[in-house]
Amino acid sequence: MTTVPIPEALAALRGEAVSIEALNAGCFCVSLDDDALARALQDEFGSRDIVDLVRERCPYLFSARPVFVSHAHMDRIARVIKAIEAVTALPAYREQVLARAPAIARHTPGARGAFFGYDFHVAEDAFGLIEVNTNAGGAMLNAVLGRAHRACCLPVERLGPTVAGAEAFERAMVDMFHAEWRRSQRDRALRTIAIVDESPREQYLYPEFLLFQRLFERDGLQAFIADPGELTHRGDGLYLGETRIDLVYNRLTDFYLDAPASAAIREAYLADQVVLTPHPQAHALFADKRNLTILSDAQQLTALGVLEATQRDLLAGIPRTVEVEASQADALWAERKHLFFKPFAGYGSRAAYRGDKITQRVWQEITRGGYVAQELVTPGERAVGAGGDKPLKFDLRAYVYHGLVQWTAARVYQGQTTNFRTPGGGFAPVYEGPV
Repeated sequence: MTTVPIPEALAALRGEAVSIEALNAGCFCVSLDDDALARALQDEFGSRDIVDLVRERCPYLFSARPVFVSHAHMDRIARVIKAIEAVTALPAYREQVLARAPAIARHTPGARGAFFGYDFHVAEDAFGLIEVNTNAGGAMLNAVLGRAHRACCLPVERLGPTVAGAEAFERAMVDMFHAEWRRSQRDRALRTIAIVDESPREQYLYPEFLLFQRLFERDGLQAFIADPGELTHRGDGLYLGETRIDLVYNRLTDFYLDAPASAAIREAYLADQVVLTPHPQAHALFADKRNLTILSDAQQLTALGVLEATQRDLLAGIPRTVEVEASQADALWAERKHLFFKPFAGYGSRAAYRGDKITQRVWQEITRGGYVAQELVTPGERAVGAGGDKPLKFDLRAYVYHGLVQWTAARVYQGQTTNFRTPGGGFAPVYEGPV
């Protein structure tokens, strides 16, 4: 990999012929300021305890280098998101998708769903949406990170996130939860929020829960972090101890509230006695990976009445995806080196496999059903070593509410999928370049 001297990197910023890939390969004038990160975390939380917790529990949560992305790719990301949101609003699409989903997904609440995450692979000669998540983590961490990267030259610094931008993102997060409350037609102000996940204090991103709790408290809300089993459903609502919970910020991967521990939330949600965001219907409409088989198929899009311009954005931006069926096993096996296999009800890259890494044992599991096969899209690369000889992969996550991109972050990693276990990897700010 060739290192790009700083003058050449600056030439790219003036619109001259140096690619974004060259910047990702050789621009090292931007780095994570550890002291600034510690101050930002401490300022958010009000105590240095959060700094120690992050360093102890998740030392590879933040990448030392930003990721450069072109204006053109950022524009494509926005167009694909807009196109997906347009299709999911179509009655024919909703009817088709919800018919195969669990019954709870057909309960229609007022809330839209907070923190959708659209994940993309972007490289010089590759582009594609990998998946959509409806409880995407990391937003609050990226707002903090936006305050902590420093460039040694002003032209580069101008491409990255600003402190003002990070503060605006935090305000947008709070406003989003108030909007979810209002959309649910509540006749009083939002007062209490529970951030809910299974055994939250044991979760890798528990530090983010603490940051969200403080963010909500600064807005005048009572905010709690709870396991779903700690909640109880009474006749008039959902309770944590003696406190009635108005809104649940849902970080559970029990997407349809099937687990016994989720029973209280399920009962209150179906009775419209609590605002749950994101919720089962949002997951069915957006995050079930079988939806990608529709969104990447021209014939199905035409049958749904999707406009031609919308189809073009979808077909150019979503790799062809098919559901794995036993009748197609031989053909898919023959093409496996060009495919990525993932469970359609999975999350966090669990049980997901590159086709060229699959063993016969895993293949037998995949062909039993519950998987989709997606055309492989090469991720981008970012060199993190100063010599340019340590390239890591990256993907992009766009945090979206109501079809609007609130923030775009990168996740830098090594291996088949993102893991937050890679030295030099983790969340990275996105620097948007002119090429």
